[in-house]
Amino acid sequence: MNSNEEDFRRFVAARLDSLRGLAYLTCGDWQAAEDAVSTSLAKLYVRWHKVASPEPYAIRMVVRAAIDEVRRPWRRERSASHALPETIQPDGSDSINERLRVRHALRQLPIGQRAVLVLRFYQELSVEEAAEALGRSTGTIKSQTARGLATLRHLLAVQDLALDEELKEECSDARYA
Repeated sequence: MNSNEEDFRRFVAARLDSLRGLAYLTCGDWQAAEDAVSTSLAKLYVRWHKVASPEPYAIRMVVRAAIDEVRRPWRRERSASHALPETIQPDGSDSINERLRVRHALRQLPIGQRAVLVLRFYQELSVEEAAEALGRSTGTIKSQTARGLATLRHLLAVQDLALDEELKEECSDARYA
C-alpha cells in the first residue's frame, strides 16, 4: 500500500461519519446519503493524488451528489416504508424533539436553501467556504441563508401552531369523554 492510499484511508476513517451526516441533512434520506457519500469517495479516490485540499473538495462533492440524489426521478417514488413514522425511544428529552422538529422543517426547504443551511450551520462553513463548496457567489449564499432561515422559522412556527391546536382539540375531547 502506497502513502497516497494510506492517506486516503486515514482521511475517510476520520471524516466518514461527518460526510454521512452532511449528506443526510442535505437530502433527508439515509439510503440516498450513503449513495452520495459512496459515489463521492469513489471519485475522490481516483483524483486523490491531484487534490490539494481534500476536505473542502470532499464536502463539495458530497453536497452536490446528495442534491443529485434528491433530483433523481426514481428517488421521488416513495416506498411503503417511507410512510411509516420514525420510531424513537422516548426519553423525555426536549432536545431530541427539537432536533426532530428542525430536521422535519429542514426537509421541507428547497434543496438549494437546505444545502446552504447545512453547510453554514452543520458544517460551520463561512459564507466564502460555502460559496466555494457549492460553486455559487457569496451574495447567493447570503441570500439563500436569509431566505432559508426565514422559511425555517416560519415552518417551525406553523408546527407550533398546529401542535397547539392539536392539544386544544385533545383537551376538549377529553372533557366530553
